[in-house]
Amino acid sequence: MNLENRKIAVVGLGYVGLPLAIEYGKKYRVVGFDIYEPRVAELNAGKDHTLEADLVGMKQARDLYEATKVSSPESPVGLTLTSDVNELKQVNTYIVTVPTPIDCFNNPDLTPLLSASELIGKTLNKGDIVIYESTVYPGCTEEDCVPVLEKWSGLKFNEDFYCGYSPERINPGDKVNTLTKIKKITSGSTPEVADIVDALYNSILLNGTHKAPNMKVAEAAKAVENSQRDVNISFMNELALICDRVGIDTNDVIEAAGTKWNFLKYRPGLVGGHCISVDPYYLAHKAKALGYDPQVILSGRAVNNSIAKFIADKTLKLMIQKDHKIKDSNVLILGVTFKENCPDCRNTKVVDIATELEDFGCHVDIYDPWASAAVVKHEYGKELVSAVDPQKNYAAVIACVAHDQFRTFDFKKYRDQGAVIFDVKGFVNREFVDARL
Repeated sequence: MNLENRKIAVVGLGYVGLPLAIEYGKKYRVVGFDIYEPRVAELNAGKDHTLEADLVGMKQARDLYEATKVSSPESPVGLTLTSDVNELKQVNTYIVTVPTPIDCFNNPDLTPLLSASELIGKTLNKGDIVIYESTVYPGCTEEDCVPVLEKWSGLKFNEDFYCGYSPERINPGDKVNTLTKIKKITSGSTPEVADIVDALYNSILLNGTHKAPNMKVAEAAKAVENSQRDVNISFMNELALICDRVGIDTNDVIEAAGTKWNFLKYRPGLVGGHCISVDPYYLAHKAKALGYDPQVILSGRAVNNSIAKFIADKTLKLMIQKDHKIKDSNVLILGVTFKENCPDCRNTKVVDIATELEDFGCHVDIYDPWASAAVVKHEYGKELVSAVDPQKNYAAVIACVAHDQFRTFDFKKYRDQGAVIFDVKGFVNREFVDARL
C-alpha cells in the first residue's frame, strides 16, 4: 500500500504523542502540534520533562525536515513542532493523543478530546483521516467526536473524511516496552481506511498490529486492558486489608500462593496514573448509559481508592502504639509519583495519604527526586522538600514509591530513633519495617 503521500499531524505532544511524532517523523512529513506553547518551546530546545522522548531521534527527525525542505521543497519529510494551527492545513492524516481525564465525580471529561476535534474540523479537507489514540469508551469516536468534526468542517463522515482508532499503550518509565516494540491495535471507519491505518502503524512498528473488526472493538479493548489490571490489583488490595486484620504479611501469602503454576502474582498498592485509575470509569460510564450497573468494575475502584486512607490510618495507629504524639508530629513520605523511576504524577494517590495525615495535625514532608516540585504544587497544592533533613526527627517514614534512590535510604536510622516505618511497595529490608501493604 502506498503511504508516501501521507502527511501527518500528531495533536498533543505529551507522553503518548511525542514518541509517536518522532517515529513517524523519521519516515513521513509530520507536524507535531500542541496548544501549550511552553511545551513546544521546551521540545524545540531539545528538552523533554516527561523523559519519554528519544531526544536523539527527535533531533534527527527535525534535521531531516530542514534538509529535505531544501532538497525537496514540494515534498519534504521529517518533523516540525509547533503551536501554529495554520501548520495543520498541510496534512491529510491527523492522530489525536490528547488526555482524557475524569472529573471530580469520576465521569469522563471529554473536553480536551472535543476541543481537539473542533480544532481539526476547522482544517479538515476531503479525503483526510482522523485517527484517535486517546482512551475513550466504546462508541465515543463515532458518537461524540465525529459530530464535532462534521460540524466544523462541513464535511460528511465516511464520504468526505474518515476516522480510525488505535489505542495508546505507552507505559511511562518503561524503557523495554516502548512504542516501536509493542503490538498495536488498529481500526478504521471503513474496511479500506482500516487497511490504511493498519499499514501506517505497521510502517513504524517492529511487532506488528492487531486489526480490530471495527472502532468500537478497538475502543473497548483499551478500556478492558486497564480495567482488568485494576480489578486484579483491587483483589490484592482487599487481600491486604484482610491480612492486616488476621495479622499476617500479604506478601508472604502471595509468595506462598505463587508456587501454584496458574497463580498470577499481582501485588497490592496505590493505584494512580493516567490509565488504570481512570479507564475503568470510562467503561463503567458506557455500561451505565446502556442500563447496566457494572458492579465488579466499580467495586474494584472503591477498594483501590480506599488504600491511601488505610495506609494513613495504619500509620497513625502504629505511631500511637509507639507513644508518639500525633498532633505536630513530623512524618516523612518518600515518593509522590504514581510509579517508580518516573516523573509522572498524574492521579497519584500519595497526596491522599499526606492530606489524611495533615488532617490529624501531622507535619508532612514529601521527598521525591523524580517529581517536579512546581507540578506537585500546581496540581495538588503540596510542597516538596528538596532533600531529607538528616537532623529532623520523624515519627513515621512511609516508603510509597520504590525509586532506585530509595533502595539505599537509611531506614534503620529512623527505626532506631523510634519512627514507624511503613513499606508500601515491599522493597525495604523487613528487619526495619513495622508495616507492609
